Amino acid sequence: MNWGPIAIVQYFQTLKKPFDRVIFLVAIERPERNIGDISVYQWLGHLPSEKQIQACVGDAATGVISVENLLVIGEHFKIWPEEVFLVDVEPGAEQAGEYLSAEVEAKIPEILRILEKLSQENYIVLETKKLRGDTLFEENV
Repeated sequence: MNWGPIAIVQYFQTLKKPFDRVIFLVAIERPERNIGDISVYQWLGHLPSEKQIQACVGDAATGVISVENLLVIGEHFKIWPEEVFLVDVEPGAEQAGEYLSAEVEAKIPEILRILEKLSQENYIVLETKKLRGDTLFEENV
């Protein structure tokens, strides 16, 4: 989904049958990771302050596309099912072009295996990092 958070919320709100599980594949630069490193996060909900929620909505309305904003805004509008996961790949520095770095390209089979496991109905995820909306941001807003 390459849409802004508000459009995604609106899409989820129009679903006749809600999803049982949502899995996002994202590529975000994070400290202390090497290019191609994969982290799996489980979204636990818990909203930040009202001021931070408003900041997320404001960013979304101005075109900022951020998975953190998406998670918080989706939580605020109660669109998420009980199970939401992020498979997060360290992309390295952004560069122009349509190709993946060699490190990320080499990880595609592993990424696909993780996505396949997470998509199985009875698969229980044991090793995930936890994401909570009330700890996602520094409250400097």
